[in-house]
Amino acid sequence: MEARPRIVVLGGGFGGLEAAFYVRHKAGDAVTLTLISDHDYFLFKPNTIYIPFGEDPETFKIPLNPAMQRKDIALIRARVHAIHPDHKKVETDAGDVSYDKLVVATGAAMRPSEIPGLQEHALTLWTPEDMLKLRQGLQQTLAIARAGQRQRLLFVVPPNNKCSGPLYELVLMTDTWLRQQGARDHVDLIWTTVEEGYIQAFGPRLNTVVAAEFEERGIDGRKGYVVRAVEPKQVHYLNGESLDYDLLLTFPPYIAAVPFPSLPADDRGFVKVEPDSRRVSGHADIYAVGDAADFPIKQAFLALLQADAAADHIVAELRGQPATLKFEPMSLCVMEELNKATFAQVPLKYTGDPMKPVVADADDTEHYKVGVSPLWRMGKKILGLYVPWRFSRGEPFHAGFAWQAMDLGLKVMAKVLAQ
Repeated sequence: MEARPRIVVLGGGFGGLEAAFYVRHKAGDAVTLTLISDHDYFLFKPNTIYIPFGEDPETFKIPLNPAMQRKDIALIRARVHAIHPDHKKVETDAGDVSYDKLVVATGAAMRPSEIPGLQEHALTLWTPEDMLKLRQGLQQTLAIARAGQRQRLLFVVPPNNKCSGPLYELVLMTDTWLRQQGARDHVDLIWTTVEEGYIQAFGPRLNTVVAAEFEERGIDGRKGYVVRAVEPKQVHYLNGESLDYDLLLTFPPYIAAVPFPSLPADDRGFVKVEPDSRRVSGHADIYAVGDAADFPIKQAFLALLQADAAADHIVAELRGQPATLKFEPMSLCVMEELNKATFAQVPLKYTGDPMKPVVADADDTEHYKVGVSPLWRMGKKILGLYVPWRFSRGEPFHAGFAWQAMDLGLKVMAKVLAQ
């Protein structure tokens, strides 16, 4: 081993950057840090939901080089192909990279081909390029509706989607946008989801909020609809029903972005880890965080919490000390609606049931908070400024005075605007 332990982080998203910056925050210059990413920028993906409504995609890209130089983190722009645990090496386009401790944060990808016809006929939410196609589709819908021809927009949450929240944002934002454009009366919005409750992963209170929003807005919502196949202008479900559409919008099934055969993984390629530390099962020096790991809900805030726990365990082990952090799953999100927003803070708990391994802890009333208000749009904008600012400086989300101030602000808003 070198004089300074070599910490290598794979991935330049929420989990990867938070892990790298938190290690540097905790360990200082006692470790050598390397980040490997296939992009030289960080994409603030939660706010790409604004692209279909006119925002420039470049607005949400934060260059990585300034933060890496500021924090003395080597940045290697390359694709990762394999991990060789026996030799403690990572195989990349740019050659092999050795490590003493490794954090896998390579994220998730979409596999719409699981459902016949979905890839060919649906518009999806994933990349900025996908969002630009959505913008074009919505503009075409608007033009046709303004000409007096009725349009039908069908939103579909299919099986194996691990984060349906952005699609809920999209349908609510689309409703508001169409009203602002004076075309809502000529457009039918239909929602179908495989879920038993709206935003099922986040518990009964969000189901109640969304159901009320759908009723108020005239959105035809249908739960327990499992998509079977898609054809031009028609979607077929396992319950025998078929629904027509003019524009089909979906968030496809998830898979791991990079499969690693050398690591234990589930049937979708997500790396199996120990819950508290995020250490990869059977591999003492490898951790997996965020969408790359096997936590069943994929979300930015959860990725940050996982990265913090992994980083804390790495630094504690290098110092020969007990770790002080463990991953305690708590979701925090602000769902945009263009005229207002929904805030949700949802504690999650493990069930031991492989069919539904994690559920919202509805009994934890101290932490389970939901609220709807135009003021929560300000909260979303603040988060949209805070995270890029912290990451552009090479600082972790959860650290220092800036986080204490942000945390206090969120708590005050939650106390006043949520219950």
